[in-house]
Amino acid sequence: MKKDHWIHKIHLPNWLVGILALVLILRIPTFFEPYYYGDEMIYMTLGQGIRQGLPLYSEMFDNKPPLLYLTAAIAGNLFWFKTILAFWSLATTVAFWKLVKGKMATLIFALLISLPLLEGNTANAELFMIGPTILAFYMLLTKKLTIKNLIISGFLFGIAALFKIPASFEVPTIVVFWVITQGMGKWRTIFKNTFYLFVGFIIPILLTFIWYFIKGGLKQYVEAAFLQNVGYIGSWGVEVPLPLRAGLIILGVLLLFVVSKKISKDFLFACLWLIFSLFAVTLSGRPYPHYLVQSVGPIAILLGMFFTSRNIEQALVVIPLTVAFFIPIYYNFYHYKTRDYYLRFVNFTTGKISRATYFDQFSPNTQRNYKIADFLIKSSLPHQRVFIWDSDSPTIYALSRRLPPIKFVADYHINDYYTKTKLVGDLAEKKPRFIVLTSKHPLPEIMNFIRKEYILIHQIEDANIYSKLETITL
Repeated sequence: MKKDHWIHKIHLPNWLVGILALVLILRIPTFFEPYYYGDEMIYMTLGQGIRQGLPLYSEMFDNKPPLLYLTAAIAGNLFWFKTILAFWSLATTVAFWKLVKGKMATLIFALLISLPLLEGNTANAELFMIGPTILAFYMLLTKKLTIKNLIISGFLFGIAALFKIPASFEVPTIVVFWVITQGMGKWRTIFKNTFYLFVGFIIPILLTFIWYFIKGGLKQYVEAAFLQNVGYIGSWGVEVPLPLRAGLIILGVLLLFVVSKKISKDFLFACLWLIFSLFAVTLSGRPYPHYLVQSVGPIAILLGMFFTSRNIEQALVVIPLTVAFFIPIYYNFYHYKTRDYYLRFVNFTTGKISRATYFDQFSPNTQRNYKIADFLIKSSLPHQRVFIWDSDSPTIYALSRRLPPIKFVADYHINDYYTKTKLVGDLAEKKPRFIVLTSKHPLPEIMNFIRKEYILIHQIEDANIYSKLETITL
C-alpha cells in the first residue's frame, strides 16, 4: 500500500497525457534516422571513446562540457541516444507544465522541442539543458526559498551549463526578477539568496574541475569547454557588438522595471527569461536552429498568454514576441521543413521508397559512409585506430566504432585547432590501421607519408582506403 500511495500522487491531467503521447508520436521517426547529422556523430564518437576508457579533452576533443558526451556514452548507439532524448523530452514537458500549468503554453512548448523546425529531432545540447533550467525555475518560483532549495536550484542550473555553457546566462533571470518584485529595500535577502544560488551553481562545475585535475586533464578541459567558446562570440558574419547587446538587455530590464507595477509577475518573468535567453542564443551570431530551443520556454509562455489571456497583457505580449521572431530573421537562422521530414518517413514505412532512398534523403553520402564503416568493422579490430579525412569523418567513426589516432574527430577541428605538419608527425608516429581519403577533400600534406608507409587496398565511390604495408598478408 505504501508504494501505491506515492504512485497515486503522480497525477497528470488527461490533456497533458495526450500532449505527451503526441511528443512520443512525433519522435517515432527519429528512431529510424541514419547516422548522418554532424553534431550527433561527434557526440557518438566521443561517447565511444569514453566507453573505451579514453579521457575527454586530453585524448578526445570537442568544445562542449562533458554531460552530452557522457549521455552519448551511456546510450552506446544512435537509437538509444534518440530514445534517451525522447524520454528526456517527455520529462521536460512535464516540468514545463508544472511551471506554467497552462494548456496552450504546454502544447506550444511540446511542439517546438519536438518538431524538426528547430532541429527538435536531433540530440543537441539545448534539448537536454532546458530540462534542468525549467526545474530550477519551478523550484525558485513555487517553493519556499530555503537554503536547501536555493542550492538545489543552483545545482540544476549548473547541470544545465554542463550540457552547454550558454545555459548559465539564464541564471540572472531570477536574480533580476527578485530585484524588481522585492525591491532594493530587501537587498540583504536578495544578496543572500543569490549567494546560495551561486553556491549550488558552482558545485557541479567545481566537481568536474576536480575530476579532470585528478585525471591530469584540467588544462585541456578548461580550454576546450570554456575558453575556446569565447572565440564563438561574434564569429559568424552577422554581428551586433557585445556592448550594444548588453545595453539592449539593460534597456529591456529598465523598461520592465518601469512597468512592473502594471503587469503580472508571470508576464514579467516570461519577458525577463526571454531577454536573457535571446542574449545567449545570439552570442555567436551563428544561425543554427537548435540554438533557438533555449528560448522556447518563454516564447511558449508568451504565446499561451496571447491565445488565452483576456486582459491587456494579451496585447502587450505582441511586443516581446515581435522581438523573439525578429531575432531569427535578423540573424538569418536556418529552418527545416517539418512536412517533408514526416512525409518521407511515411513514404518509407509504407514501402513507397526503399531504405537506401530514405537514407539518401538525409545526406547524399549516407550509403557511402555505411559502406566504408562496414569495411572498417570487418577489416579491423575495435581497438585499432583509423584516420578519416572527409567532412563526414565523424559519421564514419561513429558508425564503425573506430577512433582516430589523434584527439580530433572532425575536419574543422583539425583546421581550427591543429596543424597539418603536426598531423603528419602524429600519423607517422601512431600509424593507424587504415587511412581513408576522399577525392572531394584532398590532403596533399600527408601523401608522401602514405606512399612510404601505406598501400591502396580498396575504393568505395570517391573514398580511397589505404592500409599499413606491414599488415598486408598473403
